[in-house]
Amino acid sequence: MEAMGCTEPIALSFAGAKARQVLGKIPERLVAKCSGNMLKNVRCVVIPQSGGMTGIPAAVWLGVLGGDAEAQMEVLHHIEEQHRLLMEEQLRAGTCTVQHLESEIPLHIIVEAYAGSESVSIEIRYNHTNIVRILKNGEVLWEKDEDQEYSALNPADRSLLNLPDIKEFADTVDLKDVEALIERQIRCNMDIAYEGMSGNFGVGIGRIIKKSYPEGVVSRMKAYTAAASEARMGGCEMPVVINSGSGNQGLTSSVPVIVYARENNISRQRLYRSLVFSNLMTIYQKRFIGSLSAFCGAVSAACSAGVALTYMNGGDLPMLAATVDNTMANIPGILCDGAKVSCAAKIATSLDAAIMSHYMVMNGEYYTAHTGILQEEADQTISSVGYIGRVGMMQTDKELIQLLVKS
Repeated sequence: MEAMGCTEPIALSFAGAKARQVLGKIPERLVAKCSGNMLKNVRCVVIPQSGGMTGIPAAVWLGVLGGDAEAQMEVLHHIEEQHRLLMEEQLRAGTCTVQHLESEIPLHIIVEAYAGSESVSIEIRYNHTNIVRILKNGEVLWEKDEDQEYSALNPADRSLLNLPDIKEFADTVDLKDVEALIERQIRCNMDIAYEGMSGNFGVGIGRIIKKSYPEGVVSRMKAYTAAASEARMGGCEMPVVINSGSGNQGLTSSVPVIVYARENNISRQRLYRSLVFSNLMTIYQKRFIGSLSAFCGAVSAACSAGVALTYMNGGDLPMLAATVDNTMANIPGILCDGAKVSCAAKIATSLDAAIMSHYMVMNGEYYTAHTGILQEEADQTISSVGYIGRVGMMQTDKELIQLLVKS
């Protein structure tokens, strides 16, 4: 799936566009109820097509005024200047109230729109476009029977994923079945990487890395991936192909693999298989962590990219497992304190660890079981790290959200 901008504010824009569609008119006021993780991830990130705006009211109003609900994660693709001006008027008037939705579901929003005596409520849970309930004037227009994280919206059984089977699938999949998706990922994610390197986003971290570190493929892998993230977090309107509901994870699991392949003249077919492997590894790891938590998803995606480099270079299953272990012995967790331009720096740091893990394995070196969190099998290590991210860091997430909401 392609998404324009950070997926959390885009989810709010999507809910706003859907609310106006159901209401049939522009509302007079809005109420946006957001779970703590949604508050955290919309707080600082620039909304695409907004003229540099941040925040929940701007995201919802822009979706209401000019969003295309049918475009889902590209809901803001037709925004014009008139919509921005109207959004600014509504923000000055304070017509959107934001409330902290006390929910155990990390990704949970309810957008309410009011016009005179009429009202509409759109509720989204677990997934950015997963509408579970639509109310109009207090009556249920539509309700989803199944309400769980991997529901009908994500029909694949992720419990089937494991390292050996991911490798086997990447080795044997008919490339004609994945070519269109992988080519779209290469095109979109590299386009925004180039834009990040040449555009004026954030601190220009991609250019800084390229300028300050020794010239070579490692610096370029980190620079282009970080630049892509910084552009996206800085409001760039170019779409990216996401992974596990995250643009940053889509970029981190693909851009370094593409850059490495191009630098080393790897065949197109081998690159395709390596990207299949990296994408599935990211989805596999995120299965244990969940969509939003205090655990930065860049770690999982960077780990996947590092393992994909080992795969691309002909690594066997023990070498792939060792690359996972080397990464998790080093960075088994980085705090997620919300979506923002500095996510790019976390991606560069995570990639540095993952790439080092790859080179360690290619030199025959790896950390063994019971080194810290490492388990007997890489799959067990992945599960354990996921448990820490999803369960162990739950209180950390709550404390982070409290700090961010107060500031």
